[in-house]
Amino acid sequence: MYEIEIPKIERALLIGVSSTTTPKGATEEHLEELARLADTAGATVVDTIIQHKNSINPAYFIGKGKADEISRRVKDEKIDLVIFDDDLSPTQSRNLEKIITCKVLDRSGIILHIFALRARSREARTQVELAQLQYLLPRLTRQWTHLSKQYGGIGTKGPGETQIETDRRMIRTRIGHLKRVLERIAQQRETQRKGRNEFTRAAIVGYTNAGKSTLMNLLSSSRILVEDRLFATLDATVRGISLSPAHKILLSDTVGFIRKLPPHLIASFKSTLEEVTETDILLHVVDASSSTFDEHIETVNQTLETLNSLDKPTIMVFNKIDKVENREYILELMRDYPSAAAISAARSINIETLKETIVEQMDKQFVEKTLTLTHQKHQLISKLHAIGEILEKKYENDHIHIRFRINQKDEGNLRRLMAQASQ
Repeated sequence: MYEIEIPKIERALLIGVSSTTTPKGATEEHLEELARLADTAGATVVDTIIQHKNSINPAYFIGKGKADEISRRVKDEKIDLVIFDDDLSPTQSRNLEKIITCKVLDRSGIILHIFALRARSREARTQVELAQLQYLLPRLTRQWTHLSKQYGGIGTKGPGETQIETDRRMIRTRIGHLKRVLERIAQQRETQRKGRNEFTRAAIVGYTNAGKSTLMNLLSSSRILVEDRLFATLDATVRGISLSPAHKILLSDTVGFIRKLPPHLIASFKSTLEEVTETDILLHVVDASSSTFDEHIETVNQTLETLNSLDKPTIMVFNKIDKVENREYILELMRDYPSAAAISAARSINIETLKETIVEQMDKQFVEKTLTLTHQKHQLISKLHAIGEILEKKYENDHIHIRFRINQKDEGNLRRLMAQASQ
């Protein structure tokens, strides 16, 4: 008879700081999202604490008195984990752990732990490990190692269990190795993308939990994991989709964005996020039922700007309209974003309208051309079919007049084809 060890559900206390630039209401909303992150990581949120400070304490982030208060609550209420909604410096983390006798994590730390839980492919696991080591390296102290050994659980999954016990030189060596592995993966991805250049490519982007994977499943008849939790999927998924007999695209689903996403995490996921940089059309999925959807849009746009992709042709897709009770609110959204689509991916509402919107955007990228071939060159017509859509063929004496549409990005292929026709 074997005894099965059930993982302990850790009790978490969330800490936020409000100021004149970040009012209490905004801080409360941020802590609600942090609570969802904690739940995704497997913790139970006991309570939240908000301290109002116009200047951050360089030693403790919060005030020393507030840190002492938190320490007492940790002991009295048997709290396992204290999570700050903002990033802590290595010095602040060390000082807080000396006062608060449990694990102390910041927002980046909890996001990294979730990514470690969710990583499935070799690429995702490599990306997450690199980000974790870069995050942990400046925090590598005897105090942190002692706590990671003693407590385990949230914030210590992955390299935190093994690499933290090595010295900085070994960790830097590991970081260098992981970067080289990701460079090779990036080269492989580039080769794969070159093989898909003849197709129009679209990528689904958006704030985490906006419904991107649900939309991807609906459009492509796939079975990507869908879960009402943040960062349900990490790996980019590419599927071929037929929108109409003449309109086919390759659609990519990408990792969700989130406010205060650690910069080193974006850097680690560079090869995955290059699906965004190489795409022709972006589908920016927004949770229309969220009271902070405008902030979510701004967060996504900031990340797209980091990826130099903010100027790409973009279709705003307002999802979850079935959860919006005020119908006038949806009409206002459509007035503010006249080229957007309002849908419910979960209930398949207005999906045909979305497809039509994508087709319209695709058509903007096509140009109409004519080409005249001799009958001896008729075999070039099959090559033309591969890069464009034949609209009309007219036979006249010894020549064939062809009218067709082609994506602007394939005009180089067309010039080579026309050069063959003139030989």
